[in-house]
Amino acid sequence: MSVTIEHRPATDAPRLHLRVNPGWIGAVILLLIALPCLVTLPWSIHRYDQQNLGEGQSDPRRPPSLHQPFEPLGADALGRSMLWRCALGGVISLGLGAAAASISVVIGVLWGATAAMAGGRTDAVLMRIVDVLYGLPYILLVVLLNLALSPALERAARLVLPIDTASAVAGVATLLIAIGSVSWLTMARVIRGQVLSLRSRPFIEAARASGLGRRRILFSHLLPNLIGPIVVYTTLTVPTAILQESFLSFLGIGVQPPLPSWGNLAADGVAELPALLLNFGGSGSAPGPGPWWLIFWPCALLGLTLLSLNLVGDALRDRLDPSTRRRA
Repeated sequence: MSVTIEHRPATDAPRLHLRVNPGWIGAVILLLIALPCLVTLPWSIHRYDQQNLGEGQSDPRRPPSLHQPFEPLGADALGRSMLWRCALGGVISLGLGAAAASISVVIGVLWGATAAMAGGRTDAVLMRIVDVLYGLPYILLVVLLNLALSPALERAARLVLPIDTASAVAGVATLLIAIGSVSWLTMARVIRGQVLSLRSRPFIEAARASGLGRRRILFSHLLPNLIGPIVVYTTLTVPTAILQESFLSFLGIGVQPPLPSWGNLAADGVAELPALLLNFGGSGSAPGPGPWWLIFWPCALLGLTLLSLNLVGDALRDRLDPSTRRRA
């Protein structure tokens, strides 16, 4: 009895395919940024405005160093540690972005679903309002809401908080309401289209035939089928809200100093940009490339956060939306 051993060509050997999910990469990056900011919040909220001018130093701006205590990211023009300011700024930027996105999602879902369920004139009036708001400049709306709400919120906050704290809280609350109140327009259109497509399905017709009202149909049958688009849109709205907050803070109409956010920290760094370019060109009086850390850290943290949130949002969209799901 003979045994024949068949040798398969090397080209027929099974190949190991390593596929990296960009969504997991984004989640890991976001966790590495958000978790330290949240963990260090009890310390950063007390130390973000502490000044250390240094002994015998003419310029309190110190580069990143492991020898100086709590200054691995350097110090700004007032001798304040960039570590604590970036950490607290991350909490404020991420918190404002998530809260503003939540407000816009709630308003957009209710507005779009109500328009689609009501139909007729109600639908036409509600969607014309959305079209009119779409035609107005976004920054103008935010600025007007900020100017209109800020004095009233500050007066209300002073009833229970000290003056300085009340002013900071009122500014953050005003920015949150302003961004969340004008970011729901796209969500309203998306939900309206989804509800219109689901309204003619057999299970909705069966619910109507059984005597259920519009509100019961909306909350018991339509919204559970809209969880996928709502989750996807929320993850894609958070980076937009964070970018809007940073842009407004960069312009000086968002989070007000000394309270930090990544936007106004980047604005402080841009103010040092002429000195940075001058020293980098070699014509400055101070040696070295200049205070590069003042603009690098907030911009790097903001850019990585926006990138990670977009990666997570795209992965969830591919996962939950059948029309865009990728085939393996």
